[in-house]
Amino acid sequence: MRKKRLVFMAISLTIILLLAGCGTSEKETVGTKTKDEETFKVGLEAGYAPFNWTQKDDSNGGVKIDGSAEYAGGYDVEIAKKIAEGLGKKLVIVKTEWDGLVPALTSGKIDAIIAGMSPTAERKKTIDFSDIYYKSNLVMVVKKGGKYETATSIQDFSGAKITAQLNTFHYSVIDQIKGVNKQPAMDNFPAMRVALESGVIDGYVSERPEGVSAESANKNYKMVEFTDGFKTSDDDTAIAVGIKKGSSLTDEINKILSGISEEERSSIMDTAIKNQPAAN
Repeated sequence: MRKKRLVFMAISLTIILLLAGCGTSEKETVGTKTKDEETFKVGLEAGYAPFNWTQKDDSNGGVKIDGSAEYAGGYDVEIAKKIAEGLGKKLVIVKTEWDGLVPALTSGKIDAIIAGMSPTAERKKTIDFSDIYYKSNLVMVVKKGGKYETATSIQDFSGAKITAQLNTFHYSVIDQIKGVNKQPAMDNFPAMRVALESGVIDGYVSERPEGVSAESANKNYKMVEFTDGFKTSDDDTAIAVGIKKGSSLTDEINKILSGISEEERSSIMDTAIKNQPAAN
């Protein structure tokens, strides 16, 4: 009798293990797709208005940030929405520090970078890029009413304390200013705006949309556009979607982007500048 009981218990245990093995895995299959395959995970800083920013709710089309109670909004988010819709997938925003975007993409944590990123030759060694979805010019953001407000040439900033974001071409072009007092690069734009407000720096290099955004966010900031500006390549001032090397997404994304007219892109940017939170 004892032997029969042991055999019955062994059979029961085997059945339980088999049933557990048949349960849904972390990537649950839905039809022929997994849940992961049905999402489009986009990495961005959520701190580079008007391209992307962080907000408290879903107003003006904000998208919830994965694993957070906050939301992301901005030009990049609107472009990401259109791409996700074209792919037939749910958009997931993964808030990621600038330096972590490329590693997140190559490791598979995200499917694409839509973060105001330029397709520079250096970056192309590691990742692929879509066609351009925005193009802009470089500007300098300074204190309104200060000595650099009326500058027309980058050489007017000789002796000035100038910085830019870490690991961007913005920082490298500072060397084109003769006699500039180049400051250490900073992690993000909010930090540079605080440094400018406090007088730690005299200005920072940015792109025109961010400069317009800075002026809108704080009456003490002034965007300086140049008649004699920085020398840059087309790739430096263009913005494209970062995609993993050899990904089939590249062609799909390019097709979707081709369906967004220049007029619509300009309208999206104008709306993003208007809707940006005052704190960004």
